[in-house]
Amino acid sequence: MLRADDLGVRRGDNLVLQGIDLQVQPGAVLGVLGPNGAGKSTLLAALSGEVAACQGSVSLDGRPLASWPGQARAQRLAVLPQSSSLSFAFAVREVVAMGRLPHASGRQRDAEIVLQALRAADIEHLASRSYLTLSGGERQRVHLARVLAQLWPGEQSCSLLLDEPTSALDPLHQHTTLAAVRAFAQRGAAVLVILHDLNLAARYCDHLVLLHLGRVQAQGSPDQVLQADLLRSVFGLEVLIQRHPERDHPLIVAR
Repeated sequence: MLRADDLGVRRGDNLVLQGIDLQVQPGAVLGVLGPNGAGKSTLLAALSGEVAACQGSVSLDGRPLASWPGQARAQRLAVLPQSSSLSFAFAVREVVAMGRLPHASGRQRDAEIVLQALRAADIEHLASRSYLTLSGGERQRVHLARVLAQLWPGEQSCSLLLDEPTSALDPLHQHTTLAAVRAFAQRGAAVLVILHDLNLAARYCDHLVLLHLGRVQAQGSPDQVLQADLLRSVFGLEVLIQRHPERDHPLIVAR
């Protein structure tokens, strides 16, 4: 389990996160919502160890994150940033296989895992293509497969952090991507995903954290967090909250 206790992060003279308490629980998807500048990407960077906390702590399986050796941490914690780039003409399967570098599971087992990760991200048909020939959305799905391969098959000791994984995707692949992420959590992994689409968050996340100005404004189930008054105060958006006619999760409609 990945955990933050009273977490604070300073960038220059600005305290961009303050008093953050959260747990990324095994077997569940935690969605992080908030307007631009709320501190979402900084939170992910602090949870992954990319930026240091100025107060509080981040722990992985009960140990301070900073105390984990690099390879052991990479076997348990994977991060998909907002943008990932490569400038070499690797085949897609080679890019996905980079996720297996922290492991010593053998060439045959790695090849099996790469194939399963390609299928999970719905890009098996791209396996032989050059990464440089892909569209932005296709590249995003390749990097999703790479981080899935890094933690495959997804167990209670694994944590996956994703920063806006649907930002470059068409509607179909937004859903296939988040369905793959949810399936990965159901295998036991702890998953945190930053999203802007409130309805995607309502459908695919078990729990939500709503950030504003570096602080948690609400935390709980989608029903608890996706409230009209909260969304108005954080986003300045007037909405109606209805029920999805088939799935019964909140459905947010802008007024």
